[in-house]
Amino acid sequence: MSAVDVDRWAAHTPYSDPGQHAGVLAGLAGDVAGLGRVLRGVLTHYRGGGQVLTGERLAEIDHRWVEAMLATDQARCPGPWTRPRAQPLVGCCRDFALVTVAALRERGVAARTRVGFASYLNEGFGTDHVVSEYWDGGRWVWADTQLDPAGPWPVDVLDIPRAPEARGAVLASAAQVWLAHRAGEVDADRYGVHPDLPWRGAGFVRAYVLLELAHRQGEEVLLWDTWEAMQAEDDGVFDEVARLLVAADGGDGAAERELACWYAREGWLNPGGRVLCASPSGFVGWVDLERRVVEPG
Repeated sequence: MSAVDVDRWAAHTPYSDPGQHAGVLAGLAGDVAGLGRVLRGVLTHYRGGGQVLTGERLAEIDHRWVEAMLATDQARCPGPWTRPRAQPLVGCCRDFALVTVAALRERGVAARTRVGFASYLNEGFGTDHVVSEYWDGGRWVWADTQLDPAGPWPVDVLDIPRAPEARGAVLASAAQVWLAHRAGEVDADRYGVHPDLPWRGAGFVRAYVLLELAHRQGEEVLLWDTWEAMQAEDDGVFDEVARLLVAADGGDGAAERELACWYAREGWLNPGGRVLCASPSGFVGWVDLERRVVEPG
């Protein structure tokens, strides 16, 4: 992949742009390991550590935009992220990944969020997960800054190895899992939110193919956002999108460009500026992504 191709991911998207709080990110460590150490002190996963969150605190998982996350943090505790917060921001894996990407983009580093399924979070189950991916000058590196690298993980979470197929991968893209399911190589019911929860299966994985596509095209929506295309009945379209995603990951520049064209041309594949959000916070409603407002009714 050429430097020109990579550079498209060095610029902020509306989701990663820190806005007036850019100085908070500019003051962070320049390396991914250092970024992770800081983020784990200012962000907390809404299901992590056995904590029970409600009300306004739980609603922080719907901040969506990095600028909104930083606004909440700075209103509560103004100043740089030099030490852990007594009340860290509440988010999920997507937020750890997006803030990591935002901090890297603030330095001109090409970075993007990646949507898929991790086998290292729950044994024997592919847990839906978002990690950051950045260009180190010669290759794309997957990094999971939500996790402490010193933990008992079966993988280096700051350089997660890639596998050419979903079966046996410690982290597989949604596209890989979908194609493996279609080929009868994996059981889609072993992929979802958690082994003890009902959100799993072929329909779940298929929807995540569009989430992966959206994130790759700079619309880093929430994992609980949906739009009309996710209900489409033509699996062949999802097969083609997944095939192009996997080919692009393999360095196929033509596939990468075709994906971008598809996304722009076939408007139904993207959110179209409006999503239905069904959040773990309890919020269910339509969100206008351009105006950043919840639609009435």
